[in-house]
Amino acid sequence: MFKGFKNFVMRGDIVTVAVGLIIALALSTLIKAFTDSVINPIIASAQGGHAFGLGWQLGRTGNKATYLDLGSFISAAIYFLIFMAVVYFLIVVPYRHVQARRGVTVFSEPLPVRTCPACLSEDVPTAATRCRYCCTDLPPVGTMPHH
Repeated sequence: MFKGFKNFVMRGDIVTVAVGLIIALALSTLIKAFTDSVINPIIASAQGGHAFGLGWQLGRTGNKATYLDLGSFISAAIYFLIFMAVVYFLIVVPYRHVQARRGVTVFSEPLPVRTCPACLSEDVPTAATRCRYCCTDLPPVGTMPHH
């Protein structure tokens, strides 16, 4: 039982995913600190005065529960964009490069598809000669079926 579990955990793709997740979590903490310590104060200063941040007080003044904090949303959006850019450029691009050297294509553009005239499935590969769903023979690409 433990041998099977060990084989499962030690598979290359599981280890790759685990390392990627650990790196992503570490980057997330770093980027969160940046947005909390740098971006949030800049956004809050745009409001001016003694406000909690960039936004509007909907209820009694000074009540954080009724404060519509647009600044926190903007900060979260900036955090998301920075985090996704960091993950893409520090994890995805190098991983794609390493895999390409091994002869494996990852994160590639999707292949062109067409619609089956019989069952209207929209994800039939362009080069297919038969629909994978209804097994209808498909005309060669570039020819129009006769009505």
